[in-house]
Amino acid sequence: MHPLGLMDAGKKLQLAKKAGNNFLEGKVMAHTEEHVLVIDDDRDLCELLTEYLSSEGFQVEVVYDGEKGIEKALAGSYGLIVLDVMLPGGLDGFEILRRLRVRIGTPVLMLTARGDDVDRIVGLELGADDYLPKPFNPRELVARMRAILRRVHGEAGQISTSTVAVRHRVGDVELEVGTRRVLCGGKDIELTAVEFELLEKLLYRAGYVVMREELTRSVLGRPLGPYDRSIDVHVSNLRKKLGRGGAGSERIKAVRGSGYIYLLPRVSG
Repeated sequence: MHPLGLMDAGKKLQLAKKAGNNFLEGKVMAHTEEHVLVIDDDRDLCELLTEYLSSEGFQVEVVYDGEKGIEKALAGSYGLIVLDVMLPGGLDGFEILRRLRVRIGTPVLMLTARGDDVDRIVGLELGADDYLPKPFNPRELVARMRAILRRVHGEAGQISTSTVAVRHRVGDVELEVGTRRVLCGGKDIELTAVEFELLEKLLYRAGYVVMREELTRSVLGRPLGPYDRSIDVHVSNLRKKLGRGGAGSERIKAVRGSGYIYLLPRVSG
């Protein structure tokens, strides 16, 4: 089966373009030729993605193996990296992501050939911003890419002066929206774009339960699927980075069957 679906990939791409003509003519494009790096050994797929993503306003570079992919990612200035899990040789997508996350925070969308939950969870735990199982519709890929970029750049791709001043503070955790800076106990905490958006939503509603469906839609930009555990993995990663609160207290509590709540610190006396 071709990664883009059951039908011939070229035909599917043409159909996707025709179906999206009105959208394309409206020029609701990525942020001024957003630079994207695709790391995938499937040359046919890369050629099709390059054509489709270029028509959607993206500037695309392609690398077919892991070592060169790491070199490109570290040397270039990319808005987003599309990374395949199943790469030949000694470096698979997980190892590439692990090495990249030590050096850079560029958003990463992973392509998983098997659609395996384990692959998805491992990728998210390593710091991927989202995943997409093959075969996939190229329009869904673009939608997910744009959702990631909106989280990074904001809806308009710019930071307004009013946004810069917005801060959320609960206990020893402080989040600055405009600068996308997070402090915990006075120390800077490095978060992925998804983790930042997730923390912002939870801090803004601190003391109240935020439903998983709402978090998935607002943070990941898609409806919550019946077996979708992505938001739970991101919450787990966020908990690890923030650590425990004062006296070892829990910061983010899961509410069974509902969602998550950022707990307000207890006031003594």
